[in-house]
Amino acid sequence: MTSDRAAHAPEPRSEALGWTLVSIQFALLGTIGVDVVRARRLGGILGVVGIAAIAGGTTFIALASRLLGRRLRAHPAPHPEAVLRTDGVYGVVRHPIYLGLLLLATGGLLIARTRRALVAVAMLAALLHMKSDLEEEMLAERFPDYDLYAARVPKIVPLP
Repeated sequence: MTSDRAAHAPEPRSEALGWTLVSIQFALLGTIGVDVVRARRLGGILGVVGIAAIAGGTTFIALASRLLGRRLRAHPAPHPEAVLRTDGVYGVVRHPIYLGLLLLATGGLLIARTRRALVAVAMLAALLHMKSDLEEEMLAERFPDYDLYAARVPKIVPLP
């Protein structure tokens, strides 16, 4: 792997698109979070399942973040010092942080039970799909073995 950081910099269009997607992602998560706080209820089976989904999402995010360490970034372009991780949760899905975010958002929806949260979760799912496509283009350019990894590991949703 080359150490020339300029060789790994995303194109200006990809850079701007990446930060736009990150901004929208955080806005959607914030929208769901506001609805969760306003809900003021955790009761019933939906509340319990929501809390479990949030716990599962947090776990995926924590495990993936720990594997990436200081190379973790919100932008879809890989860190200049990135290595291709295919172990741990990255052996289960290629985008475990996105899976974790979807679990968190779904858990929030089950607690909030609002139309706004439902729309935000649907939009977040679409956005993370777009963001993962952009990320995968950059990873495939950077790591020659990425296509082999992508062929054997599901993108976001783990398969039995």
